[in-house]
Amino acid sequence: MTRRIGVLALGAALLVSMAGDPGRRALAALARAADEGDRTSALRSRLISGPARNIILFIGDGMGDSEITIARNYAVGAAGRLALDTLAFTGAYTTYAVLEREPERPDYVTDSAASGTGWATGTKTSNGRISTTPLTNRDLKTVLEIARERGWRTGDVTTAELTDATPAVLAAHVASRSCQGPADMNACPEDRKSAGGAGSIAEQEIAHDVDLLLGGGQARFEQRTDSGGTVLESALARGYRIVTTARWLDQVKPGERVLGLFAQGNMTTEWSGAEALPYPSNLAHPQTCAIDHRPDNEPSLSAMTAKAIELLEARAAGGPGFFLQVEGASIDKQDHAANPCGQIGETIAFDRAVKVGLDFARAHGDTLVIVTADHGHSSQIIGMPTDARPPTGLIGALMTADRAPMIVSYGTAPYHSSQDHTGTQVRIAAEGPQAANVIGVTDQTDLFGMMVRAMATAPATSAAHR
Repeated sequence: MTRRIGVLALGAALLVSMAGDPGRRALAALARAADEGDRTSALRSRLISGPARNIILFIGDGMGDSEITIARNYAVGAAGRLALDTLAFTGAYTTYAVLEREPERPDYVTDSAASGTGWATGTKTSNGRISTTPLTNRDLKTVLEIARERGWRTGDVTTAELTDATPAVLAAHVASRSCQGPADMNACPEDRKSAGGAGSIAEQEIAHDVDLLLGGGQARFEQRTDSGGTVLESALARGYRIVTTARWLDQVKPGERVLGLFAQGNMTTEWSGAEALPYPSNLAHPQTCAIDHRPDNEPSLSAMTAKAIELLEARAAGGPGFFLQVEGASIDKQDHAANPCGQIGETIAFDRAVKVGLDFARAHGDTLVIVTADHGHSSQIIGMPTDARPPTGLIGALMTADRAPMIVSYGTAPYHSSQDHTGTQVRIAAEGPQAANVIGVTDQTDLFGMMVRAMATAPATSAAHR
């Protein structure tokens, strides 16, 4: 126990050295409290009520507790702490969706579309839907739309295609997440512009005039609309500056509306390594991941986060603040692929982005930072397998920062099939105004109400709000 308290104190002390003055005082108090063994007073000092001027929502896609623990063990050791471990208040929320034909009944394992709709609108929906109701297909007002109504600046950042489910739930309403571009509308005929609908996800994101959109998915925006032009041409007509490289993003100045498209599809993962395999896999030779896999022309998630905050804060100066969602998308995608190094690298890249947000918030005490996931995933840390007790799933052995082997198992699908999500509750942590509302066990839909309340005026809810 003494060693654990000492590690907490050291970790807090290190964070103090990296934080601004407001964060420095709070973290110094936590360091002292860790030495004393009672953090009650230190945590009480971090309780902040009242409205938030800014909200930064970080979503680690597929980042359940196992994914966090795997990344922590590998990168900083079992006794270490990631930036996302340092937020003042932590709880858990449930993530289930509902059945399309029987929306009163739960679907225990959600996808990213239904879960994102949950926090974006405060309403449960069925898997595959983007901010629309099951069965009746009604549009649900989103937290980003409410922020815009209240004069807030808005941003949406992801390492996936900008038209993927998690970024889409904020600024689109379609019956199926597959309807990403004008040429992808087979599952959403009623949403086509030629049928009187609002169009594809890409078209709707541009029509929402989100101040800043950064991610992948250029190919979706190059598709032609029903009127003949491309979505990119529509973006230019609405005043967007389009950037496609990290260098061009660096050159963007405050006051410009930005569409950053840094890959034709999903952005490149940060790390690479061997996939998990059937037993005995690489047990005899645990791997060390290869890092710096991302090409120089693609900005990191932390760089996109820093630029987004810089631009949104400058545009919001003297008026209402900003709402920004940041997604680490390929934690999920690499978990699906049973690639432990890819998954860990994306979690660490996400953690670096979280640190950027926390550094800003600790220098701006009116900023609410929330870090959570959309659903759990399949990876698990297991004991060392033997011939007498071989695992039934795929396994990968890694040598961690502790110089100890860690065995990661994937068991929700066969070899070379996509691993599945799980229905577990996931972590939610927060810091800043009204952050203590995450404590305990809540539901994903409660996050919507928390964010809208933090915007300082009475919640604006959709007709279908539960």
